[in-house]
Amino acid sequence: MSYAQLLAEIPMFESLGREDLETMSSLLQPRRFARGEVIFHRGDVGTALFIIRRGQVAIRLSSSEGREITLALLDRGDAFGELSLLDGESRSTDAMAREEAHLLTLQRDDFRRYLETRPQVSLALLANMSRLVRRTTQLVYDSAFLDARSRLVRVLLELAKTQGRQGPEGLVITPKLTQSELANLCGVTRESVNKWLRYYVREGMLSFEGGQIILLQPERLGQDAE
Repeated sequence: MSYAQLLAEIPMFESLGREDLETMSSLLQPRRFARGEVIFHRGDVGTALFIIRRGQVAIRLSSSEGREITLALLDRGDAFGELSLLDGESRSTDAMAREEAHLLTLQRDDFRRYLETRPQVSLALLANMSRLVRRTTQLVYDSAFLDARSRLVRVLLELAKTQGRQGPEGLVITPKLTQSELANLCGVTRESVNKWLRYYVREGMLSFEGGQIILLQPERLGQDAE
């Protein structure tokens, strides 16, 4: 797939015509990151927008004590790092490749020049930023008002919606996840995730083997945590 074809599938750029997509494509530079490699740290100077061509990237926050919380799992066609391109401030999160990641980068100066003449991209970028704010607000709400079980269910249902596919037994969550990764996504302890995963497996609502999660009864799962 060409760069232009990939851009056409990204909400931020889908309104562009063929000529504009080709122009944008000429500004992109490929980069590859190994599994577990840090793409940028919180506090780094933001100089580029990243687009995932292949692989998965985790957007996360970490403390000096080693605690982590994962804000989002991104895959092919997702863009990240746009915040620093707009406000000139340092990166507000860490970004790490969960698996070997092939990315495309768009430098800040090229990006800003492009925005000046494409108001439709500016509007799409604002919509993208709104989704980011909504995700962050949801995370704060969950941390303040939901118990561990409800947080786990919300994360599982969201993953099934955004990165799931229908399988013969139920909704398959595409990325394989360890219990620690799930705990980081939920903002709870690994022990709590283990407890409730075992509960839902016993109840026949999901299966969890080798990191692969299948929601066998997603509607019942959602009702159970309400």
